[in-house]
Amino acid sequence: MKGIILAGGAGSRLSPMTSYVSKQLLPVYDKPMIYYPISTLMLAGIREILIITLPAEKDLFQKLLGDGKQWGIHFEYATQPIPEGIPQAFLIAESFIGNGNVCLMLGDNLLYGQGLQTLLNQAIRHHKHGATVFVYPVRDPERYGVITLDDQDQPVSIKEKPQHASSNLAIIGMYFYDKQVIEIAKQLKPSARGELEISDVNQHYLSHKQLHVMKLGRGMAWLDTGTPEALLDASNFIHVIETRQGLKICCPEEIAWRLHYIDDQQYEYLATQQGKSFYGKYLLNLLTMKTAHET
Repeated sequence: MKGIILAGGAGSRLSPMTSYVSKQLLPVYDKPMIYYPISTLMLAGIREILIITLPAEKDLFQKLLGDGKQWGIHFEYATQPIPEGIPQAFLIAESFIGNGNVCLMLGDNLLYGQGLQTLLNQAIRHHKHGATVFVYPVRDPERYGVITLDDQDQPVSIKEKPQHASSNLAIIGMYFYDKQVIEIAKQLKPSARGELEISDVNQHYLSHKQLHVMKLGRGMAWLDTGTPEALLDASNFIHVIETRQGLKICCPEEIAWRLHYIDDQQYEYLATQQGKSFYGKYLLNLLTMKTAHET
């Protein structure tokens, strides 16, 4: 399975912060926002990732991330000239996707929780065809695409930002699709908002009984960092967890090292490239502890 991170969009809800830089390059506590969806895809075992940006910001993402080789993965880049909705990503990525399955993740979504890697791996193992979406209970479902399930946890309906929601289960910004998604996206018509809607893609799979749903439990955290308040909440959340545990969340260097995408030598090199930062010291400390444990 290949991965796509949609890191385009105007980011108007975060203006004026986004008047000069993409919101996915803004910090969420101690690392750029884009690190979080990258880390999630890496935990899922996805090593080929297309990053879709606005044309003016492509060079900034390439300067930050390179080709991914340093983390044992591979990045490609494409541009979204005019943001026209989430499904536009599949039209831009048609040649990248090819005939395989794909995971699309929004660049401003953050996932964290014990068992996340197991859940992602389980989803990929069972995803042979159709679509798989992930849902999370929220107290303000009118802000999201909402799915209603029956007594057997099977999907019944999908509503985009309903005024009176029949469910509190929001579909989060991570989606698994088979190759059908490209043709489905080509057939979509813009909504009243003038955009292609991801809910229409999911509705197509639902109507053909090919939509699978996976719930994120109470031990999981899903944060959408698209507003100033949400961005602050995410930063505070990461700060509290990292400070209490002494472990970093969504650190691509550590994930690549623990998954054996890179060896100790490459890992040490990446750590030293962080200079005297706490981030670099953290990476080196992990290596020191590993070495001490082995001797």
